[in-house]
Amino acid sequence: MLEMRPDCERCGTALRADQPGAFICSMECTWCAVCADALDERCPNCGGELMDRPTRVGATLARYPASTEARFKGDA
Repeated sequence: MLEMRPDCERCGTALRADQPGAFICSMECTWCAVCADALDERCPNCGGELMDRPTRVGATLARYPASTEARFKGDA
């Protein structure tokens, strides 16, 4: 089951599990559409192809909630 990470690893944009606009690689590194485009649809962490992340909605989202662990580290 996908972890459904809550934010873009590059810019920190919030990425809701129940809305389109997130892109992931096979390792589930997660990017917003703007950053995925800027990265030429290639994950800088593993080199994998970035693909549209499916959405999770309704009862499935309630039963299997998205992760709340942010991956964006900012300038830290």
